[in-house]
Amino acid sequence: MTELTDIKSCTLGELEEAVLEMGEKKFRAGQLYQWMHQKLAADYDSMTNLSAAFRQQLKSRCRLTVLKPVQVLASKIDGTRKYLFQLEDGNVIESVLMRYHHGNSVCVSSQAGCRMGCRFCASTLDGLARNLRASEILEQVYRIQADTGERVSNVVIMGSGEPLDNYENVVRFMRLLSSPEGLNISQRNITLSTCGLVPQIQRLAGEGLAVTLALSLHASNDEVRKTLMPIANRYPLKEVLAACKFYFEKTGRRLTFEYSLVNGVNDRRQDADELSGLLKGFQGHVNLIPVNPIKERDFKQSERQNIENFKKNLEKNGINVTIRREMGRDINGACGQLRKHYMEQET
Repeated sequence: MTELTDIKSCTLGELEEAVLEMGEKKFRAGQLYQWMHQKLAADYDSMTNLSAAFRQQLKSRCRLTVLKPVQVLASKIDGTRKYLFQLEDGNVIESVLMRYHHGNSVCVSSQAGCRMGCRFCASTLDGLARNLRASEILEQVYRIQADTGERVSNVVIMGSGEPLDNYENVVRFMRLLSSPEGLNISQRNITLSTCGLVPQIQRLAGEGLAVTLALSLHASNDEVRKTLMPIANRYPLKEVLAACKFYFEKTGRRLTFEYSLVNGVNDRRQDADELSGLLKGFQGHVNLIPVNPIKERDFKQSERQNIENFKKNLEKNGINVTIRREMGRDINGACGQLRKHYMEQET
């Protein structure tokens, strides 16, 4: 039983084995699973249809991960809520609730910090503290749903961290999140964003999942991409896009290409034309993101007219494209900003 400390990261099958080992009947696992993943119980004592003796066993042998919010910011502009959660070891992570007409979407972090070093992102400035366990990723969704009393219908793994750098925990998280015995969020409503770890994209294609893959592209050629994203030195665009194509062929899921527009760096007419050529024939769409300036970098957001022109140029070339609506501008909405500010205050 020593390995079964993190009970919320267990599948129903793993829980059944553990419950039998504790001398309880198998159906107790289903009750326990429901308390954790549907009723979102914050402690064992709330699980009233489990015997006191069983609850005591659980307390002494199993960890029940429950995140504590240390800060919650609510946007006066659009109702976006940004959460700063503290982990058991003192690390802090960010999550965001975004309200859309089609339902509530939660953006979760997969790591405390990040080691990818993307130049325009605040999440990576202090490096990687550690990977999050599946339970800690789930809890971001659970605590937000419990806090608002509103159903979460979409989840994007697009907060702090590179999800495919925490592969096992993230895949386990997606399976638990979409489990019929849990919140039962459709895998088609889960999006995983990656900066382009080629072997892991290929591996993910074989997992039998129906999640959407979003590639952080941010440049139309290797030279510019290397100045923005250190990972481009390891995996050139040709390899990354081949892996994305493989993912589409294996899963049938259309791809999203994230493109942060940085003034004078990647937002010119020639960039749009080059990007159109690069993505010709791909089943998917481009999501243009006006970059969020951070004080540690000198990047500036593209002019609004440049963003519109970039979109029109892509559309002329037959590329499906949207401009991401900026959410929570008044509450440090971009990845890593709130966490970094909090950490600076604490030190």
